[in-house]
This record gives sequence, C-alpha cells and structure tokens, in this order.
Amino acid sequence: MIGDKKILFSGMQATGNLTLGNYLGALKNWVSLSDQYECFYSVVDLHSITVRQNPAELRKRARNLLTLYIAAGLDPEKNCIYYQSHVSGHAELSWILCCFTYMGELNRMTQFKDKAKKHSDNINAGLYTYPVLMAADILLYQADVVPVGSDQMQHLEITRDIAQRFNSIYGDVFTIPEAYLGKSGARIMSLQDPSKKMSKSDENVNASVYLLDDRDTILRKFKRAVTDSMASISYNEEQPGIRNLLDIYCACTQKTPEEAVKEFDQKGYGEFKMAVGETVADTLAPVQKRFEELSKDKEYLDKIIKENAEKAGYYAGKTLRKVQKKVGFPERIR
Repeated sequence: MIGDKKILFSGMQATGNLTLGNYLGALKNWVSLSDQYECFYSVVDLHSITVRQNPAELRKRARNLLTLYIAAGLDPEKNCIYYQSHVSGHAELSWILCCFTYMGELNRMTQFKDKAKKHSDNINAGLYTYPVLMAADILLYQADVVPVGSDQMQHLEITRDIAQRFNSIYGDVFTIPEAYLGKSGARIMSLQDPSKKMSKSDENVNASVYLLDDRDTILRKFKRAVTDSMASISYNEEQPGIRNLLDIYCACTQKTPEEAVKEFDQKGYGEFKMAVGETVADTLAPVQKRFEELSKDKEYLDKIIKENAEKAGYYAGKTLRKVQKKVGFPERIR
C-alpha cells in the first residue's frame, strides 16, 4: 500500500498492435482506476522476446504502446507508466522466484502448451518460465490487485502460490495479490470468428480492428464482419457474430444490449454493421489524434519514460533489497 491507496499492477506486451479488444476490454477501464489505486502500468517488453522479434520493430512498438497508454487517457503524473526492461528488478526477482517454483507447477501451465504448439521451432526456457517473470512483475510492487482475464487467472494463482511459499519460509515479505474484481471490460471477439477473442496476432487482417486503423479501414473491416443468415438483430448465443457487434456498440455508447437491439429493430445487417463501424471510428478518433500529438513531442515522452522508470525502480528496489537480504545475499556497499 502506498499512502492510503492499494497498489494495482497490469501491463501489455509490446508485440503486435493494440486492438479494439485491448482498448474496450482493458485500457479504457484502466483510466478510471487511478483515483482508487496507486497504479503501475508496464510495457512488458521482457515477456515479448519469448518469441523472436525484430529489434527495431520491438523498440518502435514498445514506444507506440507507451504512447497509446497516455493517448487513451492514462495520466503519467497519476500512474507509473514504464518499460519493464528499464527496471532490472523484474529480471533479478524472477531468477530468485524461479528457485521457489516447482517444475510440476510450470508443467501445468496451459498457456505454455498453447504457445509451444504455435512456436514449435522456438520452445525456449523463457517461454517455460514466463509465469515466474509475471509473478515477479506483480510481487515486485507489492500489488494488492491485478486485473486479469480468464486466460491469465492460472498465472495469478501460481503467483499467489509462489508468494505464499516464500512468505512461509521468510515471513511476510510479499503482499498476496488478488484478482481485480471491479467493473470488467467488454469481451470483444474476432470479427471473422466470433468464437475466439480479437487478437493482436490474428493472421486474418479483417479479424481485428487496431487502435491506429484509419476510418476507411475500420469501416471496411466491419462491412466484412461475419454475421449469419437469420436476418434479425438479437442478443443471444445463437447469433455470436451479431452479439459481438452489439457488445462492441454497447461498449462504445454505454447503451444496454436491450437498448441497442431496439435501436436497430427492422434494420438490415449491412446498415447495422456500418453503424457499429462508424461508432467505433468516432470512439477511436480522439485517441488517434492524441497519439499523433504525443508522438511528435519526443522531449515530453522521453521525460515521462525517464521519470517513471525511476519511480518504478524506487519501489521495485525496496522489495528486491528485502528479498535479497532474506535469502542471504551479501549486503551491497553503497
């Protein structure tokens, strides 16, 4: 806890381009949390290299992601927005925690199995120990709460197990984090396959809307969005494509599904898809405008990057020194 506020940690990988799903499902909600929590939002670039990256592209995407955090409304004066790779404590704590994590626990991680199938030519140790680095990310800042989707819940559980194991040996060193149970963001599905989440890594360019897509591209993607042959706009599980479009529309307009269904009663699918597309383009326009402004102000961004890395490093260092002392490392002469 910092002052009277509990601590919240979250982050996104600097791979691919942020999608509408990332924005409506997470980033948009992050903005409202800074009054309630002391928030640390990381660009998790250490995690990114479990898959081979083009170095120049990774640097560019990391900076774009940090810029989008701010463009979406995260105030860098209220929130600590930083690059994971700029705080060495993440990697240092990760190694220590690896020595308190069991192989059996890592073998049970379903995300490793899924990623190993996708990247069978590069099943590296980093991919395997990824959950331990994630645990270090969270525990380094003594996070009380972590916003996680269902696909990351297993990683939060192993984080709690590692922290409890360490605490049982050395005393109350780590805060045991809880899942953030506040207002959850919209679960946005693929425009081409509404049975799976909209993804940064989808190979089908029409499946995902990216935050920096221009208006024409957004409208074209919604025009091609998968629907069905039922010719009725209803909010039910039998029409996943229509339901997904309604979820997107409601997340952008704050309307209820019932209100949206009533609004589009007797309208055709073509008109409905274009209305959703226009709404999304209007929603993203201010974010895109702010992103362009920030991208031109190199001095301001560099200042934010430097100052927030120092802030993150300060809090990370406090935890790391305590851990190092507990496990028996010699004290550093300063």
